[in-house]
Amino acid sequence: MVYFVGAGPGAVDLITVRGMELLKKADVIIYAGSLVNPELLGYAKEDAEVHNSAVMTLEEVMDVMINAARAGKEVVRLHTGEPSVYGAVREQMDILDKEGISYESCPGVTAAFGAASSLNLEYTLPGISQTLIITRLEGKTKVPEKERMELLAQHGSSMAIYLSIGMIEELAEKLLKGGYTPETPAAIVYKATWSEEKKIVCTIGDMAQKTKEAKIVKTAVVLIGEAIDHSSYERSKLYDPEFSTEFREKIK
Repeated sequence: MVYFVGAGPGAVDLITVRGMELLKKADVIIYAGSLVNPELLGYAKEDAEVHNSAVMTLEEVMDVMINAARAGKEVVRLHTGEPSVYGAVREQMDILDKEGISYESCPGVTAAFGAASSLNLEYTLPGISQTLIITRLEGKTKVPEKERMELLAQHGSSMAIYLSIGMIEELAEKLLKGGYTPETPAAIVYKATWSEEKKIVCTIGDMAQKTKEAKIVKTAVVLIGEAIDHSSYERSKLYDPEFSTEFREKIK
């Protein structure tokens, strides 16, 4: 059996309990060494066979995975964050389907939520935004025309932007073109939840400059929206005494 496991955003104790248990019993572990905290391998048993996929091609990864699974071994493919978000897992699963090999997924905490915890944020503040957009700028991987940053920015919602810190000036330009103002709150979180985490609260207007001053060039998520400032929002209706719910009557 092959298990696709989300390693979480970085901190060793932010992998799920299920993911930790799968690591403990795995015979073979293939981990994304360029992004996954290597300390997570401390959960592996002593005789586990460990491969770093950062130096492997897809074909090499699949050869290890398929051969191990056919030999009756338990395989963990350890991806950073949450595998369903920029995890490139579908192409692996399709190959396993063709080979008749069973697999399961174990979710993880994605960087946007690790960053939110570091800043104590709520992305969906009433009266501010009820939508969180997770997206990225176009790089080697193309972005569909209808998902261009300028178009997504028109919503004015909370945004978590991945894989774009190296193009921070272009990102700021596109966000402004889409309708945000230079004063719109922003935050840069480098290696969210890692021991070397850095976080910068800024605005779209000065985020490029502050990112360069902090010498952050990779492994960071960019957060955009008024929810970061959280200076003006409406109280939640869920706990409002003037509203009834399934569990309590409103106070008259």
